[in-house]
Order: sequence, then C-alpha cells, then structure tokens
Amino acid sequence: MRKLGQFIALVGALALGSGAAPVSASDKLYIYTENFPPYNMSATGRAFEHNGNEVDGICSEMVKAILDKSGLDHVIKLRNWDYGYKRALSKRNHGIFCTTYTEERAPNFKWVGPLTKNLWTIFAAAGTNLDIDKLEDTKGMLYGGFRNDVMTNYLLDRGYKVSEMESDDINPKRLELGQVDLWISDRLAGPYFASQQDVEGLEPVYSFNESELYLAMNPNTPDDVIQKLQESLEAIKESGMYQAIETKYGL
Repeated sequence: MRKLGQFIALVGALALGSGAAPVSASDKLYIYTENFPPYNMSATGRAFEHNGNEVDGICSEMVKAILDKSGLDHVIKLRNWDYGYKRALSKRNHGIFCTTYTEERAPNFKWVGPLTKNLWTIFAAAGTNLDIDKLEDTKGMLYGGFRNDVMTNYLLDRGYKVSEMESDDINPKRLELGQVDLWISDRLAGPYFASQQDVEGLEPVYSFNESELYLAMNPNTPDDVIQKLQESLEAIKESGMYQAIETKYGL
C-alpha cells in the first residue's frame, strides 16, 4: 500500500509539473467562420473548409494567432453564416467570427475582442444616379442581404425590405441583374464579393454605423477559457503581431 501511495503521489507531481492535464475531446473549441473577404475567406476558393489552414483573412489570421497563443485545443471550420451562428448559439465551447457586437446580441454570447472594425455600406448597380443622404432615403427599395446577418436584421427591424439569402456571395450578381435595388455589405468586403462574381462597377452610395467585430463564444463556454483567449489577444497586440496583420491587409 505504501508503494501504491508513493506511485500516486509521483503521478500527481508529474501532472503538476507539466502545467495542466491533457485537454479532453469535450474541451476542444469549435470555431466557425464564413466567406466574408477580406475578413474571413477560403484560401482555395471553396464554399466550405474543414481545415483551418485553408481559412484566410484579417479576422482569421487574428483568431488563429489568439488560439495558438492560448494553447487551447481547437478546430476552425468555414461554413455558411447561418450554420455557424446557430451552432455557436446552441453548443458549449463553440464560437463564430468575425461577429458584430450589438446590444441585442450581447447576452447571447461571451465576447473576445474587438478584433477589428467594419463600416456598413449600401451598394448600387454600376451607373446609378441614386443620391442618398440618409438611410431613410432608401425606404421602399429592395435590399439584398443574408440570413442572420446583423446588417440584414438591422434593416428588417426598421421596416426595410430585404431579400435574404443563405450567404452573401450571390448578392452582387443579383444587384447587377436588377433582382434587388440595393445591397448592404461592408465597405471592404463588398468589392471582394463582387470581384469573385465577376461583377464590376458597383458603387458605394452610402456608409453608416461603423461597428466592432469579435469572436463570439457560446455563453456556456467556461469563463477561464474566455479570459485566456482575451489575454492572448492582448499578448499578440503587445508583440506586434496584431499590427502586422492589419498592415498586411492595408488597414
């Protein structure tokens, strides 16, 4: 019995010496994003990615750096926004980026960030003669948007007409074809989506509501995990890595 007690004590000491017990599969973080260039995007041009190495973009590089610095076990997958958003809402240790922080969303997640900012922008088709001084000037016009997107929900909540898709990448072509009157997107992301669809000349006619983008984690994710992720964000800022990523993308 004495030898058994010594063995148990030795195992305990080794565990303490290693810093922490191995992370179990149930503790793995499952992080989702979408094709929303230049913030998040497939590096291969595919609609979905199972491997985080094939996910690129401003927020993607920042989140990868945070996760690597934290040492937490994780996977990153690229799916459509609605799929990833619902999993982050419903499953412990699941998260989604880059997510716009709003007062309405605040209680639904635990937040890591801010990672960066975006500027909501209304695009019209090439050659437009629209003169928009305020958002209300677009009342009665049909927007292109996508389901569970914060910009789409903002318009719907205020009585604007929005034709919602499962993802945003088809909306530039819909605007070009006249299937919608306007398209709401991000000032940087809009031109990327348009170029992917070989759509040229879309014109930004009005911008508003600069907002902050975060990694949003399921509310049942342990607080110490959130703290470690936030501390890792601060660490990559102090190291200069955060600024290097911004510079790479022209921010």
